[in-house]
Amino acid sequence: MTIEPIAVFRSPLKEKFGIPRQAGVAASLRGTIELAAPYNQPDALRGLEEFDYLWLIWGFSLNPNPGRQGFEATVRPPRLGGNRRIGVFASRSPFRPNGLGLSSVRIVGIDLQSCRIEVAGADLADGTPIYDIKPYVEYADSHAGVRSGFVDNHRWKTLKVVFPDDIGDRFDDSTLKALEEILAQDPRPQFQHDPERVYGMNFAGREIKFRVSDDTLEVL
Repeated sequence: MTIEPIAVFRSPLKEKFGIPRQAGVAASLRGTIELAAPYNQPDALRGLEEFDYLWLIWGFSLNPNPGRQGFEATVRPPRLGGNRRIGVFASRSPFRPNGLGLSSVRIVGIDLQSCRIEVAGADLADGTPIYDIKPYVEYADSHAGVRSGFVDNHRWKTLKVVFPDDIGDRFDDSTLKALEEILAQDPRPQFQHDPERVYGMNFAGREIKFRVSDDTLEVL
């Protein structure tokens, strides 16, 4: 089977570092799905306004595809500290045989004229190819009270984010809220704990510099 992108994703996140590790954890983060020709027809979106969420099937375009020869059966999830290995099919690691991602995102708005869908909570970088769009249906897609493997026993601890006083001169309130949610998830590799190390992350056209000490992330 050959698949081709039907759309491209536009996001303030231009690189891998800083991308939320799951959809929905940075609920204020906005992005736009731009349908590509020949799929950019208003009729293709007819009825979508009646849904609140979408499933996106997309490609890990910033990761090299290992193929069969480079396949690794185990990965190291950040939630397990980046050291413990589990099977790739028991994880949501981006390093997968076919490099396909699956994300549920909230619909914010639909522009039929330009065939664009604004969404919130996506864990996709700018320029990510989207291979399919499907509506989220609660009765079939939501399963309350089920087991979630290692996630159930390893709570992800968020960080307190401290901004400089003049940060409001650089971002509007909604963009700043999205940045705070992203940083609170601790984008660092989980095996790095040097409080003096300064990290850099590109967001909305600006380079964000920060360091982390204990449970506090300070934007420099």
